[in-house]
Amino acid sequence: MTDTRRSLLRPRSRAWIVTASVVLALAAGVAAAEWAGWPFLAQPLERALSQRLGRTVQLTEAGKGTAGVRIRLIGGVHLDTPWLQIAAPAWSLAPHLLLARDAYFEWTYGDLWRAWLGQALHTRHVQARSLDVHAERRADGEASWSLAPPADGATAAPVPTVGELKVEAATLRLDDVPSRLALTAEAVVDDGLRLSARGRYRDMPVQITVSAPSLAASAVVSVKASAGRASLDFDGVAANLPRLDRLDGRFTMHGPSLAAMGDPVGVTLPTTGPFRAGGRVQRQPGRWDVEVTTATVGASTLGGSFVYETDREVPLLSGQLRGKRLLLVDLGPVVGVAPAAGTRRQRDKVLPDRPFDLAALRVMDARVDIDIAEVDLNTRWLEPLKPLRAQLQLAAGVLMLADLDARTGEGKLTGSLHLDGRGEKALWLANLRWAGLRLEHWLRSDRGSGRGAGKTAAAPTGATVAAPYATGRLDGRASLRGSGLSTAAILADLQGSFRSQLHDGKLSHLALEAAGLDLAQWLGVRIRGDDLLPVTCAVADLAVERGVLRPRVLVLDTRDSALWVDGTLSLASEALDVRVVVMPRDFSLLALRTPLRVRGSFAAPEVSFDKGPLAGKLAASLLLALVNPLAALIPLLDPGDDDAATRGAAGCHDIAERAAKRKAQK
Repeated sequence: MTDTRRSLLRPRSRAWIVTASVVLALAAGVAAAEWAGWPFLAQPLERALSQRLGRTVQLTEAGKGTAGVRIRLIGGVHLDTPWLQIAAPAWSLAPHLLLARDAYFEWTYGDLWRAWLGQALHTRHVQARSLDVHAERRADGEASWSLAPPADGATAAPVPTVGELKVEAATLRLDDVPSRLALTAEAVVDDGLRLSARGRYRDMPVQITVSAPSLAASAVVSVKASAGRASLDFDGVAANLPRLDRLDGRFTMHGPSLAAMGDPVGVTLPTTGPFRAGGRVQRQPGRWDVEVTTATVGASTLGGSFVYETDREVPLLSGQLRGKRLLLVDLGPVVGVAPAAGTRRQRDKVLPDRPFDLAALRVMDARVDIDIAEVDLNTRWLEPLKPLRAQLQLAAGVLMLADLDARTGEGKLTGSLHLDGRGEKALWLANLRWAGLRLEHWLRSDRGSGRGAGKTAAAPTGATVAAPYATGRLDGRASLRGSGLSTAAILADLQGSFRSQLHDGKLSHLALEAAGLDLAQWLGVRIRGDDLLPVTCAVADLAVERGVLRPRVLVLDTRDSALWVDGTLSLASEALDVRVVVMPRDFSLLALRTPLRVRGSFAAPEVSFDKGPLAGKLAASLLLALVNPLAALIPLLDPGDDDAATRGAAGCHDIAERAAKRKAQK
């Protein structure tokens, strides 16, 4: 029985011994190959990589064999080679994509597997005596650094990333056609980073210098960059260069336009006048936090706190825009104000026709609260807005200024503005209301306080305030829409309505007589001093169709005269053809009463009087003067026409009555 058991155990023992021997031999072979660097894998690896990448990969310099190439496979893939060259794609004229001398690379198997599936290749560690990289991306999006087919659903070539980097001398030549960036950079990466780059970005010259004495977990970084006339200076601390996992520091930047501030990170900002800004910026994965402590745009003073989230499907800009004072002229092309003095105009048009960048509205979303203490409207005739509050919203290509709340002239302006950039043309919508605007405070007056000016408005002791031309409370609303590729195109397509009404109004007697060419009345008022006539009705009701404004009712009625306006104002052709008629209710000894005409263009309006009625009166006066000098005054006598004035003002009173009934029913 014992002999039988021994005979059964001997084969098992021999099998175990053989297996153990084989395993030990394999382990010894692997250990020896690992120690030797797997030299016999160099050429097969070259062929496998070349086949996989679709371009030639060389681990050795031509004619020098595989000496010096060492590969380690335990714990990941480690490649140590005196020479590594990856060829450029067939369509490129570059000598290569990558050329590394005396280089060491380290990958985990997970890194290689993800790259095999088409994701970005991540290299844990790179060390080399020199690196020379030629990176290119064509207009169709094909990139020379795309070393594998993109993963399912990917639309762009994944960009390789690097963890730890140490290079005695590195050169990068980048030509990225879609982003219009061409850059040549030279760097030294050892215990720190020293980088210098120059090239062109969006047809502007670009220069960048980066200095970091250390590449530790938290390193001091200094950056100086310029693009055209815009420049940036940054001093702070960065973590894990060159991946820039975190950033914290102070910045200053200045340039010819506010739009240049958003270009480096892809934030859409408006084109404006010259700017200068300073503050603090912090970055962490997927997020930028910016505190703008001081910002000037022209003569405007602004500031704010902003967060830019990049880890969303659509990046989001949120925060608060604050300011002590904003001059509308400093926003320049954004709002279409006149160019600064000395700027040469290429044409005699006033409305801005610069095309909108609708694509820029779709690359990000935004939610920004606006709180500006004072907004100057770029005119000496109107008081500024004090304050202006609103919320700027940008989502899916639709820009909206919502919850608008502005105060001026003791009144209030509310409503919203929309710019829909989702289609081929921009769609602009405006719904605005104003209430309680006191004309004597809203409209600035240049009237003096001498004879003929009348009494001045109440003012603090020692202050001189000019008497107003008009007083009263103004209410109204506007509902407008238009589409186009520029401000001028939208206004040329404008449709909607505009209505405003003056309550408890008064008007300068002197101004009314001057508008009607009532010389006798004007002279009398001038001698005794101007006064304010009560306005019994004042309504402006305008229809807007295809960019042409036509008054349905534009009337001002007083006990002395009725004034109404007809004609057209074309936003499409920037042409004026407006007639102002003043109909007196009372008798005048000396009046050249004739309609006032405003014609021409926005850029060069022409004010005149209807020559027919005026010439007839003057001719008759001249002929009668030949008979008797006193008879020359007969054609200039004006008995007034109260009935005609009442008929002319009838539309105004009808609208006013309907408005009063609607208000009483609420």
